[in-house]
Amino acid sequence: MKKTLSLVLAAALAALLTGCGGNDGGWVSASGSAPAAQHEPVIINFPTAGSGGALYAVGAAVSNLWDTEIPYVSASSQASNGGIDNLALVSEGEAQVSVAISSNCWQCLNGAGGFEGYAYEDLKVIAGLYLNPNQVVVSEKSGVTELAGLKGKRFAVAAAGSSVEGECEIHFTAAGLRYPDDLRCEYISFHDAAGLLQNGSIDGAWIMSGAPAAAVTQACASGCRLLNLSGEVISDLQDQYPWYVPFTIPAGTYPNQEEDVETSAIKMVMFCRGSLDTETVYDLTRVFWENIDTLGQSQPNLQGLTPQEAVKDIAGLPLHPGAERYYQEIGVL
Repeated sequence: MKKTLSLVLAAALAALLTGCGGNDGGWVSASGSAPAAQHEPVIINFPTAGSGGALYAVGAAVSNLWDTEIPYVSASSQASNGGIDNLALVSEGEAQVSVAISSNCWQCLNGAGGFEGYAYEDLKVIAGLYLNPNQVVVSEKSGVTELAGLKGKRFAVAAAGSSVEGECEIHFTAAGLRYPDDLRCEYISFHDAAGLLQNGSIDGAWIMSGAPAAAVTQACASGCRLLNLSGEVISDLQDQYPWYVPFTIPAGTYPNQEEDVETSAIKMVMFCRGSLDTETVYDLTRVFWENIDTLGQSQPNLQGLTPQEAVKDIAGLPLHPGAERYYQEIGVL
């Protein structure tokens, strides 16, 4: 009788554990919440940038990680026109997670700049990533030694209406020039700008990208050089905007670069729709940081990132509650 009762209790316990996900190999989040099998499926569309750029590769690597490691998440990346396009896609619900510089995120959240009248007030941050430095490349024959010296020169400002062109307007204005009237602007890609710098068809180009950037390497290998931004210009920018930080491009980062170059930078931010549930964003954040070393091995821009720095220099943007929970659990907040 006792043996029969023991078998019945054992069977009941096994059934209970199975129902709770205890012995079916089901994945349970680190927060101790319901197993993945009980979570509604979540689709993550992750727009990035042009397919030839570093940001596209970063987005592909991160979305593949989530797709592989979080059973209820189906994530994929796609090419886009960059940060402003990404913010529009997330705002309109066509994407759930993306990346952009913190300045554009702030403008989107607050309905400022190009987002005037189109504020997306439910934008939330998953993580601040790496600093994106402004890199001003000039040809040797241009003779330009400071930003103001580009007045009247042929200069590549990236695509019209892009975040990079916005950087040009802000910086040239801070340097005392009228933008775009004081320049002969060329609205072309980084890749095309590097080629035109090589053959001397333009005098300079604005490249905003993690360093080293392929376009800057190509230009510097042909004799071009980076400009220093003056401390006065950077200080002026910091007084006006909450997202700029000073940045040093170390000597030797590019061919023929014998000295450090001082410039400004803005942090790249991974953001999402605020409507994503807390558990999902918690798991997206946790899996990203638990695998950051592996990600960094294939994506140089992700090397050396830490959760401690992920909540700094993000222009006061709000964290998603799921991300905030993770940072609190690991003692960052």
